[in-house]
Amino acid sequence: MIKKEILIGLVVGIIANTIGTLLYILTFSDFGIVETYYAAVEQGHVGSLLALGAILNLIAFFGFLKIRRDYRARGVMIATLLTAMLILYYKVF
Repeated sequence: MIKKEILIGLVVGIIANTIGTLLYILTFSDFGIVETYYAAVEQGHVGSLLALGAILNLIAFFGFLKIRRDYRARGVMIATLLTAMLILYYKVF
């Protein structure tokens, strides 16, 4: 039961991060999603895009805490930590 709740939070965190990144690209970029991604890879800004997309994880995390779903909030935290490791990878390599 607990593992299922954490897995749900992890999936919600990954989806929230993806939606946040796409919303940021669509809102602030003059190009499409693919062109912006390729430009970010070329200029080394993929980590920054992911970090800005992770802002939606805050909403998911505190939303789960508010409705007393602590294990789901823990899953969102794990998704955020995975995103942080991915950002670190992009920044270092």
